[in-house]
Amino acid sequence: MSSHKSTASAALILAAIGVVYGDIGTSVLYAMKEVFSHDRVAFNHENVFGILSMFFWTLTIIVSVKYVVLVLRADNAGEGGLVAMLALASQAVVDRPRLRRVLLLVGIFGTSLFYGDGVITPAISVLSAVEGLEVVSPHFKEYVIPITLVVLFGLFAVQKHGTAGIGRFFGPITLIWFFAISALGIAQIQTHPEILKALSPHYALYFIWNNPGTSFLILGATVLCVTGAEALYADLGHFGKGPIRIAWFSVVMPALTLNYFGQGALLLRDPAAVKNPFYMMAPEWAVVPLVVLATMATVIASQALITGAFSVTRQVIQLGYLPRLNIEHTSVRTAGQIYIPFVNWGLFVAIVLAVVMFRSSSNLAAAYGIAVTTDMLITTVLTFFVIRFAWKLPLALCIGATAVFFVVDFAFFASNLLKLFEGGWFPLLIGGAVFMLMITWKEGRRLMGQVQRQDAIDLRAFLDSVFVNPPARVEGTAVFLTAEPGVVPNALLHNLKHNKVLHEQNLFVTVRNHEVPWIPMDKRIEMEPLGHHCWQIIVHYGFKNDIDLPISLDGARLRGCQLEPMSTSYFLSRDVVIPTLGSGMAPWREKLFAQMHHNASGAADFLSLPNNAVVELGSKIEI
Repeated sequence: MSSHKSTASAALILAAIGVVYGDIGTSVLYAMKEVFSHDRVAFNHENVFGILSMFFWTLTIIVSVKYVVLVLRADNAGEGGLVAMLALASQAVVDRPRLRRVLLLVGIFGTSLFYGDGVITPAISVLSAVEGLEVVSPHFKEYVIPITLVVLFGLFAVQKHGTAGIGRFFGPITLIWFFAISALGIAQIQTHPEILKALSPHYALYFIWNNPGTSFLILGATVLCVTGAEALYADLGHFGKGPIRIAWFSVVMPALTLNYFGQGALLLRDPAAVKNPFYMMAPEWAVVPLVVLATMATVIASQALITGAFSVTRQVIQLGYLPRLNIEHTSVRTAGQIYIPFVNWGLFVAIVLAVVMFRSSSNLAAAYGIAVTTDMLITTVLTFFVIRFAWKLPLALCIGATAVFFVVDFAFFASNLLKLFEGGWFPLLIGGAVFMLMITWKEGRRLMGQVQRQDAIDLRAFLDSVFVNPPARVEGTAVFLTAEPGVVPNALLHNLKHNKVLHEQNLFVTVRNHEVPWIPMDKRIEMEPLGHHCWQIIVHYGFKNDIDLPISLDGARLRGCQLEPMSTSYFLSRDVVIPTLGSGMAPWREKLFAQMHHNASGAADFLSLPNNAVVELGSKIEI
């Protein structure tokens, strides 16, 4: 039994190395290079030691202490990620509505920035890997961008087929990558073993003390060594705390430290290597194989981010901040394997734009960091509210636990703001656009609900009046989808008006999504009998549950309702939104909401209803 557990644990650790640490593991390609670029740091012995010490202690404070020790503890029913923490924090302050609204806005803005990060990460990772060809020969420079675009197109083109088949290779390939970068670092450290003295924090403090202005400037480049750290928390639900922590301390952190210190040793020996210290650590014969391995590692890192974008999008849809999109399941065995065409190709277009606009990893580095540091800062703020209001820890302890991280995160954030006009605007523009879509959809749905409730007909009273002189009953079950419980659906009115019949059984179903990751099947539905073989049913889902209404309604069998798939019909109505000059949102936002509502994927697809579901034209709703 213990051998099975150890095997399963080893498999999870290997998988975590491939999925969780691909992004931060490929930061060695560009982080050190960017610190010494643009002549911001004078090249001398003391500064190399100081920069290496800053790298090591940035990894230690932000990743090892903040994420691994503190943030991983703030799980939401075993799930992690900004959406999970947002749900946890908002539930903790549910009795403070004004504070809750602010936290929701902050958290949704952070989630929106994930898409900005999702554009820059694949672009800079793959581009920096392919740039290794320039070390082989300067003549390859003109081929770097075309090869990068081809690799990225191939990556996005295969998404519709899922990654279940090739996913099992991610862990081993990434593990080989970490062994390779460790070996490169060790070989260089042997030439200057004194470089290991930079593990002492006093070198970083000495550098900051003597160069305060320069230190602040290069924080924007130093933070590149921890990009991808948020994946530790985001993938918590897939792997668990143990495997993520073991993988970090046993493989990833040592490999990153060895490689960065190896780059430092190389720079002490050959300052000219600053143009690309990572690839210039390798002997000539190994550069091309290293480019291939680096490209594979960056593709895997990009794949993890794309998969994360699909997952986050679905969660945000189920929380009610985005309209329904076409979601395809790419695996019959794994529920989480999904593909969202709109998100996939939207990301690809934005990434191509980034590669063509910025043209090099050095230029992209200017755009990198703002989205990451903003999310890091938001994570720290939300963590405070979780440990204070959800865990009920003393205020002094909560401030002490998060204040240091807040100061560190804010310093990195402030430094990255200096890169705003050099390229930092690009991910902020993407994140801001997504944020506007999210809050517009949420507010539009609220206004739409208000109008629907004003014109609603009470369901129980309507049924009582219908059964005074009942229509003909036909065999089978009718399932009517309603946005609000206790309200007569338009589809029922249409059915009675045109067909003048009522099914033998009638279910009036409302789907409710909640700010918790999972709702188990035994708590999935609540039923209220309305008489005459009619029931009001509310189906509950968490934001990570797969929505499959027919499967959920199977629970009604146990409560006196006999559902047979072959004789069950689903009816729903699709309302038309008309923007008006009223007391709602700004006119342009009302038009935007109306267009989003028109383009939203049908509820039948989103709820996994059978192909014969009947979609009726609903009401015209003015907002």
